[in-house]
Amino acid sequence: MTHYNKLSKVSYNPKITSWRFRVKIHRIYPFYSYVTSSGPFYKYVLADEEGTKMEMTIYGNSDRFRGLEKQEGKWVEIFRVEVNRSYPGFQETNSRFNLSATRNTQVHIIDPLNNRLFMDFKNIHAIPHMDHMDRNYPIDTMGVVFNTEAHFDDPASPRMVFYIRDNINNQIKGVAIGAHAYAFRDGLENMKGRGQVIVVLKMWRVWKFLSYFGPPDLWLETEGGLSDFRFNPRLPEVEEFRQSLLSSDPYVQRYGAVGLL
Repeated sequence: MTHYNKLSKVSYNPKITSWRFRVKIHRIYPFYSYVTSSGPFYKYVLADEEGTKMEMTIYGNSDRFRGLEKQEGKWVEIFRVEVNRSYPGFQETNSRFNLSATRNTQVHIIDPLNNRLFMDFKNIHAIPHMDHMDRNYPIDTMGVVFNTEAHFDDPASPRMVFYIRDNINNQIKGVAIGAHAYAFRDGLENMKGRGQVIVVLKMWRVWKFLSYFGPPDLWLETEGGLSDFRFNPRLPEVEEFRQSLLSSDPYVQRYGAVGLL
């Protein structure tokens, strides 16, 4: 039986090259080299069976990894991958380490192990109280969309501003930028006439600026290709949230909440 290393047990040791993991590809996003302007290269946010997350980077366009960038949500085996220390600053995960594919790395798609999506939902009311270190990592959250502001006058920097709230009337602003802005606008437009809409935000960055003249300015924002969102996805957590709205939200009690897609 193959022995797999756990992401939570990873340590930095250049002499160890035999790491092997069985993980789910939680998120995939492209990036380009600022030095050579080459790319796209791909970063993979991985999660093992315990839910521990870690980032893996694949540089170059090796035939061995061709098509892997389209396999988000799949379970894979990863053999002979390099472990590096993470740098300070905004990180895709809170792991102290990250993985890099080498010329010896092998990745094989395997049968699904379970249906877990490894989304760690943060309650809206808890976001303002997050430690500044925790804001270095993206979060998942959900809420009812109750207001929007479209800013598409400048084609170079389109923005879709929206506001979401939970079932006890806590609220927060979200800002979708670039291609995310158009996708959010179009997706929300398709939901018109179907009652209240629940949006799930996947791996969004938390921004907080202190003000001398009032409360801190706090919002969620897309972070390049890392962030994603879904309107009314079929998740147990979304159904549980929807049921809580039915019992506490006057609007939903009157007009109903749109069911899962």
